[in-house]
Amino acid sequence: MVGTQNLGGSLPPLNSPKSYGITKPLSLAGPSSADIKRNVELEKYLVDEGLYESKDDTMRREEVLGRIDQIVKHWVKQLTQQRGYTDQMVEDANAVIFTFGSYRLGVHGPGADIDTLCVGPSYVNREEDFFIILHDILAEMEEVTELHPVPDAHVPVMKFKFQGIPIDLLYASISLLVVPQDLDISSSSVLCDVDEPTVRSLNGCRVADQILKLVPNFEHFRTTLRCLKYWAKKRGVYSNVTGFLGGVNWALLVARVCQLYPNAIPSMLVSRFFRVYTQWRWPNPVMLCAIEEDELGFPVWDPRKNHRDRYHLMPIITPAYPCMNSSYNVSQSTLRVMTEQFQFGNNILQEIELNKQHWSSLFEQYMFFEAYKNYLQVDIVAGDAEDLLAWKGWVESRFRQLTLKIERDTNGMLMCHPQPNEYVDTARQFLHCAFFMGLQRAEGVGGQECQQFDIRGTVDEFRQEVNMYMFWKPGMDVFVSHVRRRQLPPFVFPNGYRRPRQSRHQNQPGGKSGEDGTVSHSGSVVERHAKRKNDSEMMDARPEKPEKRASLSPQSLDIVSPESSAITTGWTPPVCNLRRPPSEEIEAENLNTECTELTNFARNECNSGSEQVLEVDSMALVQECSDPAEPLGKCVTPDSSDVVACVSGQEENLDRNLRSVSISGTDSQPLPRLLDTKVFNPADLVGRTVIMRLGFGFPAANSDPLGKENLYSQSGMSEDLQSNSLVSGMEKSEDRASTSRLSLKSTV
Repeated sequence: MVGTQNLGGSLPPLNSPKSYGITKPLSLAGPSSADIKRNVELEKYLVDEGLYESKDDTMRREEVLGRIDQIVKHWVKQLTQQRGYTDQMVEDANAVIFTFGSYRLGVHGPGADIDTLCVGPSYVNREEDFFIILHDILAEMEEVTELHPVPDAHVPVMKFKFQGIPIDLLYASISLLVVPQDLDISSSSVLCDVDEPTVRSLNGCRVADQILKLVPNFEHFRTTLRCLKYWAKKRGVYSNVTGFLGGVNWALLVARVCQLYPNAIPSMLVSRFFRVYTQWRWPNPVMLCAIEEDELGFPVWDPRKNHRDRYHLMPIITPAYPCMNSSYNVSQSTLRVMTEQFQFGNNILQEIELNKQHWSSLFEQYMFFEAYKNYLQVDIVAGDAEDLLAWKGWVESRFRQLTLKIERDTNGMLMCHPQPNEYVDTARQFLHCAFFMGLQRAEGVGGQECQQFDIRGTVDEFRQEVNMYMFWKPGMDVFVSHVRRRQLPPFVFPNGYRRPRQSRHQNQPGGKSGEDGTVSHSGSVVERHAKRKNDSEMMDARPEKPEKRASLSPQSLDIVSPESSAITTGWTPPVCNLRRPPSEEIEAENLNTECTELTNFARNECNSGSEQVLEVDSMALVQECSDPAEPLGKCVTPDSSDVVACVSGQEENLDRNLRSVSISGTDSQPLPRLLDTKVFNPADLVGRTVIMRLGFGFPAANSDPLGKENLYSQSGMSEDLQSNSLVSGMEKSEDRASTSRLSLKSTV
């Protein structure tokens, strides 16, 4: 045959495959019959799950985009006329709407927002014209609801709903007096003489266009991306703002796999996705094309030159100039979580390929509230719905900083798992939502047994930064408390109650390693002793469900009567002191004696690994965990010589810091602590009292099983937020008690 032989190697082989990306493909293999069958099953599953919107919804989106285009065009013409430009300039004045994100890539689902960019002329700025004038125009329109500007975001954005469709509207002012209707946004010329926020705003559209140019097959890419975005949401790793990956990150990861397997169909690409990223050696970057520098001089991602780029843990580089790391939000903790989820997906796909599992197994909901034994709960409150929407968005944007600060202050020994979803207690009579963060000791980290992690200052620093919100209004507040798994509030579970869970200690006489790497023992001596003590001294039976929480916002101090086990409601500071009256001084010595005995006993149990205890100075108490979680507050000093009389009025130096709690590595019984009461609105809680029960560790001087200790109060949270902690021992002064730390302790 003639023409098929490569003489002298000077001619390339016929039908040479097109190269995508910066490396050669890993495989050019096409699908087998089994792959095609699995692909049909996958696409059917995605349709059945409702991931595709109807044609009517698609038409509504197009109509809304057309309406927004008219609004911004009229807005620019109005500003042009007001600023004295000629009639010709007013006639030519223009603004252009572009889309990006999931809508531009064609992978949006029902109810998804539309990422939209408005490009305007140089004389229409972002700070005043966009965030003030256009904001006011939109605010007066009946079609617009939930209008929420975020001018200080990394990419400034105005969020709202137009006829019920969520819109994220960005603005870019380019260096042109007249914006042409056919503007080529992919050209680097649009970046001339603009600031970095404008570059970031423009790059959303530029990156989306480049992705579609760099993948071998549009439809295969879209189906695979739609599948993996759904998987990421189910597994709790879809959120750029909390330190995981957002839409553009997942699109870039999928696009790279499409480049490596150009002839693969979606079922194959999903399998290869988990295979590739399970073995990926981070922080090696994921890139769709080579990083190029331009004469415009914008900085590009380059760890050789830029010091900050060296600390990026999971770099996923955008393909449009200037190339940036789109996943700079990822922390050590969130990278660990995503790595675990990649491994989970890889294991499931291996079984699917062996016909041992179905596609539904891959998309099982991640049981976040069963994965950890200790959580931080961040409660957000505001005066009205509009304020809560803005305040929640701000706190959520800073939630990632809490993860980074905890990692920093514990030297990476305490790992955090922020939950991207918000939770709302519909039973509350005031506006509230909450975010949660799982806590556990990092695996493979050396250290002393029962090591303590002090994050009191960390949380205080986080609250101070959050409260610097420029649009802060009275009524906006945020509270952080520690809760154990068994004490999680009902509203985080489907239908308001937790799913029954089989005992982890069943048929295990010794002990079992918990999911956070700690050792737990069932039937420990301390636990049995606590239960016997509780049975003999408890007046009221433990309720099946926690009491409803009191409200949260504190303004002033109200007195907690130590003569009763009920907590009176009233306004209180975020964290204040529970002070005992002089009548309790008589019982202090008895309490100290019992504390000493329990301390020695609990230490022995802690050394054997069967029980977790907290130690402040030399005293510790063990209590059965029969109460809802409590917030964090200052410990009471039981020393009879230093007991502070209970007097009314506002304390001068209110300690607003998080106080001592134990992040135990087991399900052992946590320790009691004295805290203070704070409520949000007394009018909402008239006549409500909260009975706090204590099972062990306090003398029964009279018929009151609490021994008049009135052990629990609230610190900005109501009782189902409270987490069990410690009654401090032989403190010598009120100042010394204020130094008690938030101890996140885990016996490993």
